[in-house]
Parts: sequence; structure tokens; C-alpha cells
Amino acid sequence: MGKRYFCDYCDRSFQDNLHNRKKHLNGVQHHRAKKAWFDNFRDAATVLNEERTKEPCRKFLQTGQCVFGTSCRFSHMSERQMKMLEQKIDDEKRQKEDPDLDGSSNERSIDEWLSRREKKLDALTSGRVLNVEEEECAETIEIPPYLLSIPDLPPSLHPPPTGGWRVTVHNEWG
Repeated sequence: MGKRYFCDYCDRSFQDNLHNRKKHLNGVQHHRAKKAWFDNFRDAATVLNEERTKEPCRKFLQTGQCVFGTSCRFSHMSERQMKMLEQKIDDEKRQKEDPDLDGSSNERSIDEWLSRREKKLDALTSGRVLNVEEEECAETIEIPPYLLSIPDLPPSLHPPPTGGWRVTVHNEWG
């Protein structure tokens, strides 16, 4: 049967040889699928600028559908959607200028969490006694909530058990 080439953009496979691959990669369907894929990752400012330069699609405004879909040269965005996009861009700009404005200042950053954890581990390995303030800090350390929202978090990022890791010494190998 021979080797097969699978195009991730088009979600199709075909026999892999120079002629077929070249024909597919230069085809209109592949170019449209590739453009659609990369359009998913455009930032809001780029989308807004492109939509502002386009005239509104009359067919889309009248019926709510357009036969050209995403390849239509006219805009399918309403004024309300444009305002929402502008608001999103403004929020992103404010977030870049001052990241503490969004109310996340109450949440601990990953850097804080790591530094406190490191202090606790240093204190435990050196054998020194933690003062009351350090002990309270060490016991209240929690994983930042945004890490817990990640599905399938690797075990290395899970919190250690409350009693610490069980250490077993293996003198024999095999």
C-alpha cells in the first residue's frame, strides 16, 4: 500500500509521493484550511483592525447566513460584537500595564509559593527551628489556584503529602 501523508490542516490523508503532496500543498482547499487554522490564533487587535476595514455583508445582515462563510470579503461582525472586541482589547492593555488591577493581587504568585516552599525545605534540612511567623507561613502554603485548574497536572506539581514524602532506603538493587 505504501506510505501515507496526513495533512493536519485538512484532516485528510493520501498516498505520499512528490506529485500528490505537491498537488495537495498547492491546492485551494489546503490554503483555506491552513488560513482558517492560523486565524484561530490571531489577537483581538488584528481581528478588529481587519473587520473595521471591511464593509458589512448585506446577505449576512439580512438572513444571518452567508454562502461564503469565513472566506467572505465582507464583515460578519455586528456593532455590538465590535464594541465587545474593543472592550477586550482595552482590558488586555490594562492588564499588560498593571497586572495587579484585575483583582488577582490577593492570589499568591507561583514565585511567592516557590520561595516560601524553598525556605521551609531549607529550614527542615538544616535542622533549625522555625519561628512562629515562619511556621505559620509554612503551614499555610497552598498551591496557587490557577495550577489546580489545569487538567492532568503532572505529579511533580502536586502538593506533597501533609507528613512529607515517605523516605525508604534501598540497599539492595535487584
